[in-house]
Amino acid sequence: GQTGPEEAEDDEELPVEVKSFYYDEWDFRAADYKPRWCRVQERPQDEGSADYFDEALREHAALVNETRKQFELLKPEMFRKIKRLLDGEEFDLDAVIDYAIERKAGHSYTDKVYWRRNKVERDVAVAFLLDMSASTDEEIEKRKQKYQEEDNFDDDPRKYFQWLAKRRATQAIAPPKRIIDLEKESTVLFIKALETIGDSYGIYGFSGYGRDNVEFYVIKDLMEQFSDKVKKRIDKVAPIRSTRMGPAIRHATAKLDAYDAKVKILMLVSDGRPQDHGYGRDRTEKEYAIHDTKQALLEARRKGITPFALTVDKEGHDYLGQMCEDMGYEVVADIEHLPQRLPTLYRRLTE
Repeated sequence: GQTGPEEAEDDEELPVEVKSFYYDEWDFRAADYKPRWCRVQERPQDEGSADYFDEALREHAALVNETRKQFELLKPEMFRKIKRLLDGEEFDLDAVIDYAIERKAGHSYTDKVYWRRNKVERDVAVAFLLDMSASTDEEIEKRKQKYQEEDNFDDDPRKYFQWLAKRRATQAIAPPKRIIDLEKESTVLFIKALETIGDSYGIYGFSGYGRDNVEFYVIKDLMEQFSDKVKKRIDKVAPIRSTRMGPAIRHATAKLDAYDAKVKILMLVSDGRPQDHGYGRDRTEKEYAIHDTKQALLEARRKGITPFALTVDKEGHDYLGQMCEDMGYEVVADIEHLPQRLPTLYRRLTE
């Protein structure tokens, strides 16, 4: 059966800030787990400049304000009136009147004629898991062109060169955005929204190469308070290597499982299917990785965690339907809508 995270014995051989954990991996052909098959290496994300965070907020100022308004509606009333109690702060006038009427009529009556205010708190924790694979380095325009017909220049070279000059001028002013840039901007907006509502959250990135080196980057841990340190870490989020989703999901699940909250959400944001060296019989096989990722998501759900997968891969329907089945997922049709889509989805998941 699936074992929990097991801290490695070789931690002392690694830098102090790196912790290693072993996880089983699901082999769908054998219908069983490979024990202690993957090593997850958890480390704090490197720090850059806190300016990136503030600049992203300025760039999306209108969206930040709109999201804040939406999330403020989710805030519970701090106190809710509980009526018809045997003891409380004050008399419940309606209950007192009913009591008097029933008693005078000789009917059975209740002594529950008080009310008091109970504090109501929203108790939600979310782990936000960010794909930091090499493919997120792709420019958004290039990704879009894969799914669009070539521009129609009516075989007129002048139109083509006018278009090319305009594109180059635009890129000279503002470098073309990559998928990872939109993931980072979405993270900034997501954090701002969560800070508004007061939910507990952890922000993590993952990549790696091979089963012995699944890299798990802590941008903000669940127990950690938001700070300039978190802002600086977001700046340094960058594309790295491959996408072994299963162990990354299992490690995020372990963190959520250890955290005390009534509602637990795991949100996975990626730009493509799970893929890594040795994550299947060969580089071309896709089934093994999909089945292991699906199993990891099911493990999360069995622990009372709601998993949700979000991808900017337009071909995502091909594998997410199999990977998530009746668990939640969404393919973001336009990648540039990711910063506004992410908080909206989260709001729906926790309403």
